[in-house]
Amino acid sequence: MKQLEVQIMGQSYLLGCPVGGEQRLLEAVEKVDTAMCRIRDAGKVKARDRIAVLAALNLAFDVADRAAPPAMNAATFVQPDATVTGLRNLAEDVRLAQLMVRLDQALADDGRLL
Repeated sequence: MKQLEVQIMGQSYLLGCPVGGEQRLLEAVEKVDTAMCRIRDAGKVKARDRIAVLAALNLAFDVADRAAPPAMNAATFVQPDATVTGLRNLAEDVRLAQLMVRLDQALADDGRLL
């Protein structure tokens, strides 16, 4: 196991990675740093833990979008359960919004930076 010292949002971290995985780790660090700095620079969120959670959610959505099958054109393919699919997507959106509210409530009382 090799250790690399990296910086994310100006904070140093000593991270372990398998030998030969250094480049992948550095690429991941760059993605996380970019995502967190973008959120910080927007100016609405100040606490590092909140910035980290939002960046993690954004990156997870990016990964999920890449893993999802490409959308079919409605003119060439109509799903018989389109209404059910739409309701399922709406339910997922509602659950995500509820999770975000719970995260905001849990982190609101913290008031500390990492």
